[in-house]
Amino acid sequence: MIGDLLFYVPLLISIAIGLLYFRDLGDVSQMVLRVKREHMHRFIRNEYVLIGTGLGSFFVTVLAHFLLDGGVDWLFWVALALIAFLYGFPWVWVHVALRNQKNSATYYSVEEAWDWVNPSGGVVVIEKDGVARAHPDNHIMRPHLAGNEEGLNGENVVMTYCALSNLGTGYVPEIEGEKVELEVVAQHGNNLILRDNRTGEPIQQIYGHREKDGEKSPGMKNWPTFRMSFRGFAKAYPQGQVFLNKPSENVLLRLFDMIVDVGYVPGIIRQHNEAKPLMDNMTRNDDRLRNKTYIWGVNIGRDAVCYTDDFVIEKGGLINATIGGRDVVVAYDPIYESLGVWYNDSGVAISEIDFFGTSDQGDLKRVETLKPGMFWHAWAEFYPHSDINRVGKAQG
Repeated sequence: MIGDLLFYVPLLISIAIGLLYFRDLGDVSQMVLRVKREHMHRFIRNEYVLIGTGLGSFFVTVLAHFLLDGGVDWLFWVALALIAFLYGFPWVWVHVALRNQKNSATYYSVEEAWDWVNPSGGVVVIEKDGVARAHPDNHIMRPHLAGNEEGLNGENVVMTYCALSNLGTGYVPEIEGEKVELEVVAQHGNNLILRDNRTGEPIQQIYGHREKDGEKSPGMKNWPTFRMSFRGFAKAYPQGQVFLNKPSENVLLRLFDMIVDVGYVPGIIRQHNEAKPLMDNMTRNDDRLRNKTYIWGVNIGRDAVCYTDDFVIEKGGLINATIGGRDVVVAYDPIYESLGVWYNDSGVAISEIDFFGTSDQGDLKRVETLKPGMFWHAWAEFYPHSDINRVGKAQG
């Protein structure tokens, strides 16, 4: 009687926690389930406590089965396989398959990168004082985080990337002077969720602040980020650095990565080509633009506006607008194949500006909150009040 009690009760606890773990952080579970954000945040905050409780409970089941003859043999072995999957898959996916390179990324010269990157392929770029780093989409899409101790010309900047929202944006991993230890853990609303391992708090990539701090907190400092073609990057920054996620020298790890990519890459291709989100955990639908339209979103204060590249080009490649009380200029450069947004504090409308921000009113500074080339449906999920293709000041 005692043996059976100590077999079944802990087993039920272990399976229940395992099911929650797989549902909330298993990722693939969201292809068939609508996981609530608050449930995901709960597990992110308490991952190791919950895992420890679940596995500890199963250990009691093991002892009860072998020492007290609790339960039945066939059920034990079925339960063992189930527990191994429910706990093993999410842990391996989060901590091995999505292992980030926030401190260990390797950057190569443009010359070497030509052998690894399509000339017309997109790259996400961060720059400081002429020193630039490019992150090709197909290389950054699985590590999700790239940076190293050397930093961007001495500045601690980490590139964060979400393949489901096609969003790459740079951050200084600090909040109010306190270091943030970033780890990739999940996604919701087709946007990456990170965790600050120092506090256990989830951080939505598009916002950059800890969930417990709320949107009024300063969050991590945005670093101006922009998109361009690789050939455009090579023209603009011939001495630039390029992040390459080359195959691991560890044979087993390389084989593991190949297996993961067999399932991962086709899904990302579908996300780019099919209107329906690959993981449809969206809370709203906004048909002002088609779902997978690439947009360049800017949020300043509580105001948010996004632009499509075709609209900017149709307007002659240059738009003056006001966002969040700040005058900005949006411009497309056909030589470097890049759309950028700059602050314009001159008080005079800009009539000419080049890729580097040199205008008829002097040198301008890039808007640091630009979200370049992300999917419309993901932007609209987090900025439902967003204006589209604003010219001049906001109406009303």
